[in-house]
Amino acid sequence: MTDSGGRAAVRTRRRLWAGLLAVVGLALLLIGLTVANGTVAWVEVVLALVLLVASYTLQRMARRETLYRDDGG
Repeated sequence: MTDSGGRAAVRTRRRLWAGLLAVVGLALLLIGLTVANGTVAWVEVVLALVLLVASYTLQRMARRETLYRDDGG
């Protein structure tokens, strides 16, 4: 029972980090596409895309852990 509680905490933590990365990524993307100009804009857009891909990866890992967990029975 302790193992499943630990796994649930890991899934929750991954979802929390994924959400945080997505919000920061979207904010950077919005700033990079609207306010910033020149090289700074491109750096922000690229960083935003990296953060959004990382967020998607964390979400996928949490989802995979949920789908393929061992119920122990």
